[in-house]
Amino acid sequence: MNENTAGPADRELEHRIEVRLKQLGLTESELAAEASMSPRYFRHLIESGADFDPGGFLRIAAVLGMTYQELLEGRSDAPAGRGGAAQHPVLVKLTAKECWERLGTHGIGRVALPAHPGPSVFPVNYIVDGTTVLYRTDPQGAAVAEPGGEVSFQVDHVDECRRVGWSVLIAGTAEHVADPETVQRLTEQSFSEPWAGGLRNLWIRVVPAEISGRRIHDL
Repeated sequence: MNENTAGPADRELEHRIEVRLKQLGLTESELAAEASMSPRYFRHLIESGADFDPGGFLRIAAVLGMTYQELLEGRSDAPAGRGGAAQHPVLVKLTAKECWERLGTHGIGRVALPAHPGPSVFPVNYIVDGTTVLYRTDPQGAAVAEPGGEVSFQVDHVDECRRVGWSVLIAGTAEHVADPETVQRLTEQSFSEPWAGGLRNLWIRVVPAEISGRRIHDL
């Protein structure tokens, strides 16, 4: 593409295509052929933009395994943190009280279990019960923490627009909840079913040995 005529949007589009081609192990010529166009027309299409031939971009997106919108605009669910830092960022430690306040009553967090060669981490729906965190899982599933075993639990929140956020980490041990009355109370207290679906009737309580957190804000 001619650098003198390409605008920022054109370069971003070309970059997305280049990255996806590398992931798929395709060349630009192979992409053009599979999209039923010549390499020369492919270059002209990229330089002209989507309004010139929407159908051509649809074919390109199909070959790349992307949606039309994802090809032209990028992923709407892309990971946060791609922008620059705030103008005057400050990193502060949270007190235990502030950590629990941010955990709230429920949400989605990540449980980390010991494994070789490194820990296994799983996203889970959780609820807060007193000063403990609980999640439900399949009794035979990968996210089962052994009773009495070490476990970590992490929750974070990022505001991409303001470039601020926080993170809370709990380190402690796991308990399997077996008391029927407690199981019923927790099930009634739960605000949502586990997103992963299936039979997830084992409640695991994370009993903190320590809780820590950090917050980034802008002065």
